[in-house]
Amino acid sequence: MRLYDTARRGIHPLEIGDVATLYSCGITPYDSAHLGHAFVYLSFDVLKRRINDSGREARVVRNVTDVDDDLLRKARELGVFYLDLAAQEMAKFDRDMQLLNLQPIYSEPRATGAIPEILTIVGQLFDTGLAYEVEGWVYFEAAKFANFGQVSHATREEMIALAAIHGGNPDDPKKRDPLDFVLWQPSLPDEPFWESRFGPGRPGWHIECSALAMRDLGPTIDVHGGGRDLAFPHHECEAAQSESVTRQPFVKHWMHIGLVGLDGIKMSKSLGNLVFVEHLAERAEPTAVRVALLDQHYRTDWEWRDELLSQAQSRLATWRSTQASGRTSTVIEDVRAALDDDLDTPSALRLIDQAAHAGFNVNPAATLLGITL
Repeated sequence: MRLYDTARRGIHPLEIGDVATLYSCGITPYDSAHLGHAFVYLSFDVLKRRINDSGREARVVRNVTDVDDDLLRKARELGVFYLDLAAQEMAKFDRDMQLLNLQPIYSEPRATGAIPEILTIVGQLFDTGLAYEVEGWVYFEAAKFANFGQVSHATREEMIALAAIHGGNPDDPKKRDPLDFVLWQPSLPDEPFWESRFGPGRPGWHIECSALAMRDLGPTIDVHGGGRDLAFPHHECEAAQSESVTRQPFVKHWMHIGLVGLDGIKMSKSLGNLVFVEHLAERAEPTAVRVALLDQHYRTDWEWRDELLSQAQSRLATWRSTQASGRTSTVIEDVRAALDDDLDTPSALRLIDQAAHAGFNVNPAATLLGITL
């Protein structure tokens, strides 16, 4: 298999052993997950299925950011306990993933369950002079990591602009440099806190994924990724803090998923231009939603259109018409080859179309893609 690697800016062989380690950045459960989230986790599900199909184990970890500015703010607005809100939204998320027929994963750890590991990493970075503390805030000093920028390849100006968009607060006067990022922060009076050598507080955004990924999968991960908008700052900062501690490569292969839009604008909770799996599944069978998503290449930005759902339903009808056929073909091998070519699911679907129109039973090939006929 060959996959595009963001850091190396090209398609490279996926070199894995008998157990492949995959880490996917999960949701912050303060609101319902939308189709953009689903597209990310579906892409990892297809990769997992193909690795398993090759005779190897795919060990997938997907975190839950259950302590975060957005979650705490929403819980405050609703007047509910933040973990109750997180549990409510995670239940919705789990239902959506089941509708899409995502396979169970190796683990789904919570940020709040890794506070000791987080504080260990923060302490190591502080003790080695790579982090500094101001008024209970602990920052990673980006200038001391020579490879900062290795994941996103963004310029300094681009990084500062992206940090401002994604909550990095480059104008924070406590920072030595706008690109320095928070490892640990004091909690507000109504926020959860944990005791630390820096005072009571809670983790910054990026540190949880380093702690959870390395705890559950080891210091170097085969494939790590998420939505394309996470390349900077989230994944850039993850790589910097992780490699500063381990002195080893953090990730072999950075896999970033394209963004899903609606009406010409990227889907966003803040904008409210969202499409939800559960609503689509009320208008067509959930399998059709999965097919519609698989008809988009994982690293391409694309826009949801309602006709995608009816097209997928029609496609399924054609495929199902072949189930009584005793005729077999090499289509499953062709689908494997498509997936091995940078996870090309649109081509895989077209190959199944061709086999179905020729009267061949396509059930095994559809099953490889997680499609139940």
